[in-house]
Amino acid sequence: MIHSLTDDDIRMLTQFRHDLHQNPELSGREYRTTEKIRAFLSGIPDCEIIDLSVKTGLAARIPGSLPREVMLRADIDALPQTECTDISWKSSVPGVMHACGHDLHTATLCGAALLLGRMKRSGYPLPTTDLVFQPAEEGTTGARMLIDAGLFDRIHPDVCFGMHNWPSVEVGNAVCREGALMSAKRNLDILVRGRGGHGSMPHLHADPIVCAAAIIQSLQSILSRNVDPLETGILTIHQIEGGCPANLVADQVRMKATVRSLSDTVLDRMIERVETIVEDTAKAYECRGELIWKERIPAVWNSPEMTKEAIRHARSCGLTLVDAPPSLASEDFALYRNYVPSFFFWIGSRRAGSDLHELHTPQFFADDSAIAYAAQLYAECACG
Repeated sequence: MIHSLTDDDIRMLTQFRHDLHQNPELSGREYRTTEKIRAFLSGIPDCEIIDLSVKTGLAARIPGSLPREVMLRADIDALPQTECTDISWKSSVPGVMHACGHDLHTATLCGAALLLGRMKRSGYPLPTTDLVFQPAEEGTTGARMLIDAGLFDRIHPDVCFGMHNWPSVEVGNAVCREGALMSAKRNLDILVRGRGGHGSMPHLHADPIVCAAAIIQSLQSILSRNVDPLETGILTIHQIEGGCPANLVADQVRMKATVRSLSDTVLDRMIERVETIVEDTAKAYECRGELIWKERIPAVWNSPEMTKEAIRHARSCGLTLVDAPPSLASEDFALYRNYVPSFFFWIGSRRAGSDLHELHTPQFFADDSAIAYAAQLYAECACG
């Protein structure tokens, strides 16, 4: 049995989490958060910071004596939302909050580092543990940034574990789901180029706003007519920019969109149809449609072998295993699976009897009592 956090440890980690929560930072700007993590880890003997040429986020290592290397990952960024809770330690930054619980994740991994460092000093045989505090998960760009900065040139893990708090699951429970857990996705920009001019002479122009409206309507047919109704896909237009002062027709409209699915086959089909619809609809309106595709994030997928190991770790920590359906949300943790066998947990973060407020909402709240469970689980994954 691995060591447990003391009451003093839990109080310290809770205060650490509250400080991060009160001072949230957006993706790629987690400078204070990174320095807080660095300061925390510097107080753990034998914990070595791994030099990566990144502005935010960091990786560290606790060397072990066993011929095994384990990577543990937590994300650290916040969201551009205004917090609407009544907690005393709510966000002090206008328009920014930890609406996804990454402050909890960060405190949790710090707690695991505390445990592992203490166990090493006591002579407990440990594998080498890599602690990865990843920035910019919310835009699903942080994992790629660390990988491109040479993360897997500096560490060589045999397995990797990550987790996300899950507000629909109560504290003390965990989800260890085999197969697809979170969706694959691809972001894209759609640029509709028209021909603007005076609004009194529409026959001389090609109105990109009218064209963009037609494209939006046509794209919705992908889900109802091109995706197997027994499969799942999502297409979201989440931003539109375009327009001119009164009496003018705009020259262009830019839209941002996302396509998601748990199935690679479905996602491929959706991407194919998006390309055809944008190009051909723009042509029909005498405009030109351009697509700028962003990196494809694969689905978070847990193998049978890794699931078996994860279940053993969760049970060793006294967590109750519960079932939950997969989510169409995405996680760039999925990219690590291209380099190392990986498993992703959902861990309960809602106190029994409290109201449910989902991720990415102004009322979101993850209970502090989840810290001890999650830190213990991370440590167990490293030791097991």
